[in-house]
Amino acid sequence: MYWIDYHHHTNNSFDSKAVMDEVCAKAVEKGIDEICFTEHFSVNPKAPTYGHMDFKKYISDIQHAKSKWQDKLNIKMGIELCEPHLMKDEYKEALNVVEFDFILGSIHNIKEEKLRHYLFDKENHTAYLGYFEEILKLVTYADIDVLAHFDLLKRYAIAKIGNYKLKDMEEIIRHVLHRAVERGIGLEINTSGLASQTVGETFPRIELLKLYKQIGGEILTIGSDSHRVETVGNYFNEAVKMAKEAGFSYIYTFDKRKPEPIRIEDI
Repeated sequence: MYWIDYHHHTNNSFDSKAVMDEVCAKAVEKGIDEICFTEHFSVNPKAPTYGHMDFKKYISDIQHAKSKWQDKLNIKMGIELCEPHLMKDEYKEALNVVEFDFILGSIHNIKEEKLRHYLFDKENHTAYLGYFEEILKLVTYADIDVLAHFDLLKRYAIAKIGNYKLKDMEEIIRHVLHRAVERGIGLEINTSGLASQTVGETFPRIELLKLYKQIGGEILTIGSDSHRVETVGNYFNEAVKMAKEAGFSYIYTFDKRKPEPIRIEDI
């Protein structure tokens, strides 16, 4: 089995206290083969993420981890960009000095409002449609490798307005997936929702994976989106089963932003 986790946060992210060396130790203990750290980053001063990232420290942590764990764990340096379709020149300038293996793109804010605030006074259809329209802008304009947690809004919305129905959102979701495939942007199976009693499913759920495959999508990564040491690699096997059920033959890792396939039968 080749066990990967392509979405993990440490104390280089504003919302995690996990120490990279401890995450690597736990990953080795669990038998994980490859990990990509994907720290939050934003160039927008109004975003919660802004101002926390110290690239010098992050690179130093990566180098130290690689040196210590190189015989037991393949370690990649990634980043999770918040709303990277906005302020593109600022992102380009900020990231130009760092050579990443992998770049995730995500929506955590809409019109500079956190998603839970964005939901205020919105009913189900309006809220989800607006969110997916923002996702469409992201995959149309952003320089990313993979779209993170496609339907993240449901984490905040389910308890208030319920989950979305695919038939109601299928048109806009198809637009998003077509554009992603056209631009070579992959999709992540984010397993963090499985740990939530409220959500109880991955981001995205299996129906969207099948739709992505039907449209021509091939690039899939798997990430725990963990912010803690002990949850590194969580629900990897469940994600692999989903990928296989949706018709995929490969999952992907990245090296210097180039996708590298791993045959699911070999996992």
